Amino acid sequence: MFTTDRTSGTVLALFALVVIWQSQSLPFGTFWQPGPAYTPVLLAFFLLLFGALIAATGGGSERVAAVGWREWRHAAAILFGCAFAAFGIERLGYRLTVLLLLTFLVKGVEKKGWILTVTFALGLAFGSFYLFHTILRVPLPRGPFGI
Repeated sequence: MFTTDRTSGTVLALFALVVIWQSQSLPFGTFWQPGPAYTPVLLAFFLLLFGALIAATGGGSERVAAVGWREWRHAAAILFGCAFAAFGIERLGYRLTVLLLLTFLVKGVEKKGWILTVTFALGLAFGSFYLFHTILRVPLPRGPFGI
């Protein structure tokens, strides 16, 4: 019987196997000197373990056929937002892209008030830029306006 837990656990385990298989071309390294494949393989191993555990114990969950798509509009909006962010981050810069994305998600999708939306979007866009760009020295795109 295909239940939601068994299906999702199987998909996660298969994804983990693909990551492990794709990481074979990279040097694994050792515990003291890890290579570029070390962390992805380690994380994929745990994902495989927990995915298999979910698939094995997920017999009591809801059947896949009974799952409705009541929230398909939310899913489509989030997918659109991710696509916008992927295409816009280099062109508009990190801060403006995150600001627009969060404004769309919080105000347009979740229907929250303007004060909460603007406060949250500005705080997260500029706060995360400060954290990653200034403190952690991660280069983030600035866009044509310098923001």
